[in-house]
Amino acid sequence: MKKIILLFAAMLALSVCFPSRSEAIPLTPINILIDVGHGGVDSGTSFGKLYEKDINLQIAKVLYKELTDAGYRVALNREEDIALSDDNRWLNTRSRHIRDLAQRRNLAKELRPQMMLSLHVNWSSDKRRRGPVVLYQRNDQSFMLAQLVQDSLDRLSGTHDKPVKGGTYYVLRHSYCPTVIIEMGFISNARDREMLTSPQGQEKIAQAIKAGVSEYVLLTGNLKMEGKVEEKTEESFWKILMDRLMN
Repeated sequence: MKKIILLFAAMLALSVCFPSRSEAIPLTPINILIDVGHGGVDSGTSFGKLYEKDINLQIAKVLYKELTDAGYRVALNREEDIALSDDNRWLNTRSRHIRDLAQRRNLAKELRPQMMLSLHVNWSSDKRRRGPVVLYQRNDQSFMLAQLVQDSLDRLSGTHDKPVKGGTYYVLRHSYCPTVIIEMGFISNARDREMLTSPQGQEKIAQAIKAGVSEYVLLTGNLKMEGKVEEKTEESFWKILMDRLMN
């Protein structure tokens, strides 16, 4: 019952936030910006010789192809192992970390995407802990996107986690569009690690994220898509809604 009430509350909020046409937010050349976490001297978390920065980039490239093939206009903020802080010569601070984060924010400001997906890998001292965790901003759009991506990744991993409010995360606080941080799994867990590093697992993760994004687009009607994307019909909208109520 709680799930049903929550879903209808979200749908009521969306009916207020989004009109029926796609002019709800400005139409821009970029639908989705993929924020590839870490890079260069910043390796992120690690396990032996496996580094988060490399996993993020590998899955980001697969996700880029999945989303592009589906008709979305997509951009990556890095396509190789570089530190975005090196490109930030406009911010007067000694903190490489702040320059890196500010550069990510500034690129989102310049491109004006209609959503941003920030890809990361988790770590825990408890090797049994596993599964995806999606963090969201304090707005309805980000929460809805996080819920749908979380559900899709949960189905893949066989977990039952809920999205988490991002709190003080810089990327979530300083963003110009609905943004979520996607912790795709725990590198410290053997089962997650296999999924995160194998080509087959990376493909499945990318497809699960794409499925969540596509549900968000279908439910909100926010993105102007290329012609090859399937038409969004009222029938398919209610099919997704009823599936969520029944499961």
